[in-house]
Amino acid sequence: MSSRTSIHTPAIQSNPGTNPFTTPLRQSRAPSVSDQGASRAVSYINGSQPPRRRKFKSARLVPGEYDEKPWAMEKHPKLKWEKAIFYGSIGLGVAIGAFICYQAYSSVTNHEYCLVMEDSFQSINKDHWDYEIQRGGFGSGTFEWTTDDPKNIYTDAEGLHIVPTLTTETTDISRDQLIDNYVLNLTTDGTCTTKGIDNCSIRSNKTAGTIINPIRSARISTKGKKSIKFGKVEVVAKMPQGDWLWPAIWMMPENDTYGEWPRSGEIDIAESRGNHGDNYTSGGRDTLISALHWGPLPEADGFYKTSGQHQVRRTDYSAGFHTFGVEWSEDYLFTYIDSRLLQVFFLKFNKLMWDRGGFGEKLVNNSALYNPWALTGQKNTPFDQPFYLILNVAVGGTNGFFPEGVGNKPWGNESPTAPKEFFDSMTNWLPTWGEGDKRGLTVKSVKMWSQGAC
Repeated sequence: MSSRTSIHTPAIQSNPGTNPFTTPLRQSRAPSVSDQGASRAVSYINGSQPPRRRKFKSARLVPGEYDEKPWAMEKHPKLKWEKAIFYGSIGLGVAIGAFICYQAYSSVTNHEYCLVMEDSFQSINKDHWDYEIQRGGFGSGTFEWTTDDPKNIYTDAEGLHIVPTLTTETTDISRDQLIDNYVLNLTTDGTCTTKGIDNCSIRSNKTAGTIINPIRSARISTKGKKSIKFGKVEVVAKMPQGDWLWPAIWMMPENDTYGEWPRSGEIDIAESRGNHGDNYTSGGRDTLISALHWGPLPEADGFYKTSGQHQVRRTDYSAGFHTFGVEWSEDYLFTYIDSRLLQVFFLKFNKLMWDRGGFGEKLVNNSALYNPWALTGQKNTPFDQPFYLILNVAVGGTNGFFPEGVGNKPWGNESPTAPKEFFDSMTNWLPTWGEGDKRGLTVKSVKMWSQGAC
């Protein structure tokens, strides 16, 4: 049995001509809440006005006046402290952040510089550049023969182009001669710019697997003409595309003050590999590499402690021009791409390079290493001497720049016939080389500054 009160409805009497459903009903009592709700619902259905919802009031409350939210009428004293702490913390954070930013800004060195050289390559300026012509691999076992041939190095409206070509395409040397019974002697030709029989001449021999350099390219430098000891260099360039191409923008010491490489140092501003990044896991032309080379012996080169790389996504460094730079002082050295903010690596000269390399704890061939920098006492030695700039495109090499077993490399670094192994796989790598100057390094401009007033 329901506890709800039932509603008694009087009987409806019909009168002729009268609709009982439109005739008001006479109620024997006051309308209940349910009646009022039903009435409003009917009005809403008939389109008059929407029903109004009754505000709920508890039947347990004694009739009278009550505050809706008594706790909101008077603020708790703790709220004032909470607000003060909250906004004070925000203000303190902003102040600390501003102070840190100011400290970082004020600590950035802005040396005074003097422009030493500026070249936009309307031509190859002999006051700035010399060709380096040889075929010996420049100590890296690379496969190219560097020339001053206009097919390999030239300028146009876009700038300087260093473009590698097949030797059989740009000389009278045939494929058979390249492989057997031909003598290349750059000393006799009067073109070799260095010393040493192996650097200037070679005889092809099919039995021994010795071949004439299968590729010709170019290399120029500012040696003896333009160099800096502390300062800046910026090169605006576009990298080449093609498997086993090795473009480089780098610096070497004017004099071997501390001995042969790497005792006197090397500064690699920007190097890359022409291989497509998707196929070359060690970083192809989508990766830019910078490094310093230094050490008491080639077997103890500390470059791995002073190097870095930057990789781009969905593009590569052959797609457009970039500014590749180095800033170098007595206290630090860093390389960058496009602006000083995008640094490839940063080195602070805050300890002796001998100690940085841990060379005093190493043995090479069971012998202790000799410290070639001991007498200077300078933390930046050997990077405390004048360095000149080099631009080149090498091909291949046996020094490990192209790691073994990566990208289907067709030669072995320890193989005595590495150049021939490379040449024999030409059908694989030549189609990856871009057409025309796309396979070459394109340099729009070069600027060199020395630190200090002019």
